[in-house]
Amino acid sequence: MGDATIDRITGDTGPHFEPFGWHHWPEFPWLSYQFRRVLGETQEGGGAVSECFQAASRMTPGDAESWFVEWTHVADRNRERGDAAERQGNVITARQCWLRAADYYRSAEFWLSPDDPRRLATFDRVEEVSRNAGRYFDPPLEVVEVPYEGDSHLDAYFVASPFRPDGEPGPQPVLIAFGGLDSFKDELLFMVGNGALARGISCLLVDGPGQGGTLRRQRIPTRHDYEVPVGRCIDYLEGRADVDADRIAVSGSSLGGYYAARAAAYESRLAAAVSHGAIWSIPELWGDAEEDHGLAMHIKWVFGVDSMAAAKQVWDPFRLEGHLGNISCPYLIVHGGHDVLGVRGATQVYEHAKENGVDVTLEMLQPEDTGAEHCQHDNPTIGQEHVADWLAARFGIDQASLRHV
Repeated sequence: MGDATIDRITGDTGPHFEPFGWHHWPEFPWLSYQFRRVLGETQEGGGAVSECFQAASRMTPGDAESWFVEWTHVADRNRERGDAAERQGNVITARQCWLRAADYYRSAEFWLSPDDPRRLATFDRVEEVSRNAGRYFDPPLEVVEVPYEGDSHLDAYFVASPFRPDGEPGPQPVLIAFGGLDSFKDELLFMVGNGALARGISCLLVDGPGQGGTLRRQRIPTRHDYEVPVGRCIDYLEGRADVDADRIAVSGSSLGGYYAARAAAYESRLAAAVSHGAIWSIPELWGDAEEDHGLAMHIKWVFGVDSMAAAKQVWDPFRLEGHLGNISCPYLIVHGGHDVLGVRGATQVYEHAKENGVDVTLEMLQPEDTGAEHCQHDNPTIGQEHVADWLAARFGIDQASLRHV
């Protein structure tokens, strides 16, 4: 796993703070990492701090079943509160409750096996409450099916920003956002979407191949040439009158960092690209991963294989060497300086892009400011600020002039 430190058990085995953030169960670092993820997203509307600690206090450390039960409990409670609040006309409370429920359900399904019937049922709940909340967005969230290949499609949400320079209506820039190996469209508000929307940038939040509903319902695995699904998203956006087709960017988080860079190398219609967490080479990152790897279940599912040995064959072309030099748009890498899944790959991407004449920026976040974890899971707000401010500058947006339409 290269320079990853995710499997390291710290000397202090009690809950404590590390350079990469709050470490709740040091003897179970993979579950602790996932807890850090949902805990961080509370500050972007994806939960409540006390509810997260309440759920964790009721879990058996290291037990995936209790993880599912306790996250489902707080998710159900928030869904029911949201339903009741809507009936009473308290739609702001309803929206907030449903958004919390969405991220709790997302976390609840995380360790369930792909063939566990509860997995799809829980994912259905994620989408249900996301869409309930989206009815009260301003403007409302749109559920989208982006035409893909043959009769298939990519599940997505289009969320228009309510902000315009000087409040003047007109087409807006758009960020196409993808997750990675285990993140999907319903989490992306909490990772990158909120920051873009606040700066006058609309969002197309997408379940690409190997992600979310596109994987769970249509069983479409991932692919190395992600310029293809990104191109389909651009085709869709170019047909919308409210989109400025000259200002379309792509962001990918985690494994999506590879997707975004690869797409930018071969999709000339992109005006900017962001690797929210950069990956140089999957064969180098996971080359020694076996069946006991912490994400083996997800890797096999997403890559459409039944063994890690088979995954190694499929992931072989997931490399950026020889491709990055084709990027012609501005390119940003935002990476955690103590990313437990590895740091070296981000510097390799940056150095290779720089050597090949790409207009590339690397922002490596350090522990003193927080945000040093993978995809800034310890502080997603600071990650969003770096990504969205850079995009606003690339798109020529004067943030001080933004007004609600």
